[in-house]
Amino acid sequence: MPPWSPEDTYRLCLELATVLAQQRLSILFQPIASLRGRSLVGYEALVRGPADSPLHNPLVLFGAAEHCKRLAELDLLCRRLAARQFLAMDLPGQLFLNMVPCLLLDPAYDAQQAVEQLRATGLPPQRVVLELSERYPLEDSHGVRRALEPYVAAGYTVAIDDLGAGYASLRLWSELRPAYVKIDQHFIRGLDDDPVKREFVRSMGDIARSAGAQVVAEGVETAGEFGALAELGIELAQGYHLARPAAEPPLALPAGLFERDLPALRAAWRWQRGQTVGELARPNPTITPDTCMEAVGVLFRQQPDLNTLPVLTDGRVVGAVQRLPFTDIYLSRYGRDLYGRKPASWFMQTEPLTVEHGLQLADVSRLLTDVAAGQVEQEFIVTRAGQYLGMVRVLDLLRRITDLQVRAAHHANPLTLLPGNVPVYECIDDLLRRQAPFAVAYCDIDHFKPFNDVYGYGRGDEVIKRLAELAVQHCNGERDLVGHIGGDDFVLVLGSDDWRARCERLLVTFNAAAAEFYSAEDRAAGGVWSEDRRGQAQFFPLLGLSIGVVLPDPARCRSHHDVAALASEAKHQAKLRHGDAAGGALYVDRRRGPDGVPDVTRPAAPAQSA
Repeated sequence: MPPWSPEDTYRLCLELATVLAQQRLSILFQPIASLRGRSLVGYEALVRGPADSPLHNPLVLFGAAEHCKRLAELDLLCRRLAARQFLAMDLPGQLFLNMVPCLLLDPAYDAQQAVEQLRATGLPPQRVVLELSERYPLEDSHGVRRALEPYVAAGYTVAIDDLGAGYASLRLWSELRPAYVKIDQHFIRGLDDDPVKREFVRSMGDIARSAGAQVVAEGVETAGEFGALAELGIELAQGYHLARPAAEPPLALPAGLFERDLPALRAAWRWQRGQTVGELARPNPTITPDTCMEAVGVLFRQQPDLNTLPVLTDGRVVGAVQRLPFTDIYLSRYGRDLYGRKPASWFMQTEPLTVEHGLQLADVSRLLTDVAAGQVEQEFIVTRAGQYLGMVRVLDLLRRITDLQVRAAHHANPLTLLPGNVPVYECIDDLLRRQAPFAVAYCDIDHFKPFNDVYGYGRGDEVIKRLAELAVQHCNGERDLVGHIGGDDFVLVLGSDDWRARCERLLVTFNAAAAEFYSAEDRAAGGVWSEDRRGQAQFFPLLGLSIGVVLPDPARCRSHHDVAALASEAKHQAKLRHGDAAGGALYVDRRRGPDGVPDVTRPAAPAQSA
């Protein structure tokens, strides 16, 4: 901060004294989301000074407190107020509280007293994460670790904030072994368009997972950044894209957050569409945190198949009691006498694996693979908008995934293993039903029959497989569906906004690759001699690709039959424009429905690429 004059110092110290005495601080909360669980996991508490005061800005507020030798007092007050308000508002999940880490090294700082003050708020230590910012110089990492011991012993969790902002860096990380690592927003801003930042974030995520920590990406402001984090496997995120800090924060993530920013077509195939973990959820007895251990024992005795008891408060999951750990203690010698009247909150697991009901089965499978060993028992909890829904057995999940894989294989093209007619049609019907914008590109190899006649069907199969590889490469595996509907015909269902550019690149790359399948002589001649359909000798140019594209209007197309008719005509028009020349063509049809009425908002001339 800039140097202050004696007058400024006196005025701000006087203002600060009033703020502290009257506790005139506002606490805002910003949600933190789980990208894998697609749920809200907690909030970071952020402090603001009085709106009508020069201390409203937190940087000025804490700068003034440091200058006036009242930083420790402000730091403790902020944490107490945040914890009390968090409890009063009954917010779910963890509370992330910022700490001024340099105070930990101050000989006058009484860590044990600070722990007791925070404990006195009534917020369980298991629900609190203490954030240490790397923006403050902390050379003595050993001293910080010693100073944190009272907090850790009391059950509080530690996080390193602003990782990458400077100073202690990896040394502090390795010394403290935090449960959470928060990546500085500098690395998140523009992440989707910056390969270097992607590598930094990927590396931080890999190191964190190997060290047993979870990564929180701060400052997520755009859908592109949000999607890039999901692709990189980052566990947690916060930022304006999810929600801004607020005195009354949302209790759930924005509706459609993941559907809008993650793959639009991931759930489009029938064997995946609707196959969410919520459909596997089954009823299960639940208890409250006040349920005594004796009552828990009765439930387990009465229901031998019961393995987990979710612990709920107002319908939200706050923990779980597992049968085996419970019986180990409760059925031990003197166990009932010692623990029978203890509440479930005394024994429950405070962070059971919980997933949102709309999560796809494949995503849940990856989540189960990634979580720490021992966290997943025989089953896990499913919620809807943060409210308890039911339990899912891991065995049931694996059985359903196996069934879906068998069905997928049954409807795949045997040559390319790409989805065949059934999944393509079901994908289109689903998109029409949801009125989602998409394009359909019908791809057909030109002069394929004469090539087969000259070089044989084995060589022809190689051409088809090469087209399949290129189509997959040029489509977005998350947003687009590549289907092989038979022979040399492919259908691309494109949810990507840049569908035209993808089709043009596919056209160019296939036409270039096609020449590789000919002999040197035929390449030099520009084609082959073969018989036409009437048995007459004819010269045929090199293989090319024709692509006809339509943009179906969900209000005018009733089913995939209407879309198929449009796409077939578009492909026919593309082949007509190609004719007997080499190189293929791209044709975009202006008609968007079976009524044949053109879309007047589109260019009058169809796009072509030679």
